[in-house]
Amino acid sequence: MQEKVKILIIRFSSIGDIVLTTPVVRCLHQQLDGDVEIHFLTKNQYKSILSSNPRIVKVYGIEKSTNEIVEDLKLEQYDYIIDLHKNLRSKRVIRKLKVLSFAFEKLNYQKWLLTTFKINKLPKIHIVERYLNAVKSLGIKNDGLGLEYYIPENDVIDLRKLPVTHQNGYVSFAIGAQHNTKRLPIEKMCKILQQLNLPVVLLGGKEDVEEAEKIKKSVGDLVYIGCGKYNLNQSASLVQQSKVLLTHDTGLMHIGAALGVSIVSVWGNTIPAFGMYPYYPKNPEKFVIIENNELSCRPCSKIGYDKCPKKHFNCMNELDNKEIVKNIIEIRNC
Repeated sequence: MQEKVKILIIRFSSIGDIVLTTPVVRCLHQQLDGDVEIHFLTKNQYKSILSSNPRIVKVYGIEKSTNEIVEDLKLEQYDYIIDLHKNLRSKRVIRKLKVLSFAFEKLNYQKWLLTTFKINKLPKIHIVERYLNAVKSLGIKNDGLGLEYYIPENDVIDLRKLPVTHQNGYVSFAIGAQHNTKRLPIEKMCKILQQLNLPVVLLGGKEDVEEAEKIKKSVGDLVYIGCGKYNLNQSASLVQQSKVLLTHDTGLMHIGAALGVSIVSVWGNTIPAFGMYPYYPKNPEKFVIIENNELSCRPCSKIGYDKCPKKHFNCMNELDNKEIVKNIIEIRNC
C-alpha cells in the first residue's frame, strides 16, 4: 500500500499568481513518491480558479483572516506546507500548524532597487522557476509542460451565442488591469482596434463595462462587449477559443498562456524582467511583448499606480499602435 503524502499549498492572490503555481501542483502530484494529496489555500474570491483542477483534492478559502480556517487545517495533518505567497498570513498558518514548510524567494529587495534606483539585480528567471525552486529539496524538477487551467464544462461558451460577426474567429482583448498604469489609455485602445479592423471580444469585469462601451461606440460592431457578462471561467473559455489574446500585464494573460493561446502582451509601468511574462517554456514563439524600453523612469512600481507619477504616461502613450496591430495580425496567422 502506498504511503499518503498530504501537502498544503498557499497562495492567497491574485488570479495570475495563482495560475502560475499550477506547475508546482502538477510536479508535486506526479513526481513525489506515494499517494500525493494536494490541498490549496487561497482567498474565497479565487477558489473557482482551482476548483476544477483534478490534481487538487480540496480548496480552502478565507475571506479576511486565516483564523477562519486554521482549526480545519490543523485536522488535516499535513506532511508539508508549500508557501508560495510568503507574507504574514501564510507565516501565521505555518506557525500554527507546526508543519515542515518550504517557501519561494520573493526578491522584494531586488525589485525595490530596480523601481527606486534603476539598479537591476534581478535574476533572469521566471517566477514559475522560483516557485519550483521552493520544492527543489523534495526532488521536484521542472517538467517544462507550462501552466494549466481547467474550465468547468458548464462554463464553456458556445460561440453560436456570439454575434454572427464573431462566430468564425475573433481577437480576445483583456482591457482591464489591477492598476491604471498597467493599461492602455482608452483612446489608444480605440485607435488600435480601428486599425486592426477584425472582430474583437472585450473581456474584463463589471468595473470595465463603462470603458468597453466607449470602445464599442468608437469602433463599431466589430467589437463585442464581454466585460461584466461572464464569470472568470467563462472569460477563459472565450480566450481559449480566440485566434489571439491582446492583453495587459494581468491575470487573463497567464490564463491565456495556460490554455495555449497566442498572446500579444502590452506593458506599461511594470516590466517582464520581474519574471511575470507569459510562460511558454517550450514555445516562446507563442507570445510577443510590447514595451517601451527607452524610458529612464520605468519601472516605477512593481505593481502599479492609479496615475503616472511623472504625469506623462509615456510607457503607454509612446507605444506604436501600428506595431501592436502588426504583431496581432502576424501571430494570429501563425
